[in-house]
Amino acid sequence: MSQQFEIDKAQSQSSGTVGRSKTTAHGVAITLDASKRPQPDGITNSEAFLGSVSSCGVTMIEMRAQETGVPLKRTRVTIEGSRDPAIPRYLTVQMRFELAGVSKEQAQELLEFYRGHCPLYGTLAVAAKVSIDFDVVPA
Repeated sequence: MSQQFEIDKAQSQSSGTVGRSKTTAHGVAITLDASKRPQPDGITNSEAFLGSVSSCGVTMIEMRAQETGVPLKRTRVTIEGSRDPAIPRYLTVQMRFELAGVSKEQAQELLEFYRGHCPLYGTLAVAAKVSIDFDVVPA
């Protein structure tokens, strides 16, 4: 039995400035920075990683709500990771979801879908203690 995998691909290369890279995927480029002080024209590698995890939350929840007829009006996710500089990984990650226009039960169902289907969240949850809180806010 042959197994098929979904493959995601990106490429990073030198930008001409030490500590910065140009990263591309399917023709879209972003600047990533290894500096501890974000620059005005780029975000740090850590911010990009956390932003990808939170973006997956927004997009997966919105798509799931649309598929299931849940009246979600908007989603906001704030994510924060804590790490010890001596340990090369996040130890804890806190996520707060704000979901507008849904009931508490609908919000819980959407969050369970996200937890069970986002590969970025799934990878992070294996490596770090991730806590998720949510607020249901008016539409």
